[in-house]
Amino acid sequence: MTATGTLHRIPVHPWRWVPWLLASQALVALVWWQLGWKAGLPLLLASHALFLLPVFLPNSRFYAPVLARLPGPAVWLTIDDGPSDDTLAILDALDRHDARATFFMVGARAAARPELVREVLRRGHGLGNHSQSHPQARFWALGPRALAREIGDCQQVLAAIAGAPPRWYRSVVGMTNPFVAAVLHRHGLARVGWSARGFDGVGCTPETVVARIAGGLAPGAIVLLHEGAAHGHNAAIVEAVLRQLQARGLQARLPLETA
Repeated sequence: MTATGTLHRIPVHPWRWVPWLLASQALVALVWWQLGWKAGLPLLLASHALFLLPVFLPNSRFYAPVLARLPGPAVWLTIDDGPSDDTLAILDALDRHDARATFFMVGARAAARPELVREVLRRGHGLGNHSQSHPQARFWALGPRALAREIGDCQQVLAAIAGAPPRWYRSVVGMTNPFVAAVLHRHGLARVGWSARGFDGVGCTPETVVARIAGGLAPGAIVLLHEGAAHGHNAAIVEAVLRQLQARGLQARLPLETA
């Protein structure tokens, strides 16, 4: 395992962006009043863009701390969207390569298949929170109550099955909703991004994914993979990535979860 030390960073000031938002809008109002709409409107649009863009940047730290790489020689494999029909095949592939991974699970899917959650843990892998229902089209726009339910319900489901709550969290499609940090603070969760991805959640082949991801397979990489996609190649993709790691002399290990 790789020691995390201070890498498990729970948001300390989850509302730190609010004063900046208020100050920016006060500036917009002042400019509009002094110079009129021709100056105020572009500034208004620019100010909104500054707060909206970080929502869609998976490794942006604007709204919450994020872990995107690890120190040391190990690679952290992270597998999103399970449990699924692929889970057992992925576990077998990990066993064959003496590799470890963290499965970022969807609460509703975990509740429907708790035996797969327990099997993941039995084989020495980790769990992470990936929301209760995976609302990928609207996660970025959820209000504070809906977001709190998504993360809190998943936390409750996984804790009931595993006996302890997860400590890691990944946003749906990597989106950092402005209200995420407050919920992570409440549950003691640290946000995880990635440094290598192959876009294996959509239509693809194992060869295409490995070609995309190969450049990011290096010491300290956090690799984003998926399971349960409709294309049916996720287990083969995990196997192919594990072979790439082996060929490069890299090991897939879990971070040591020390706060």
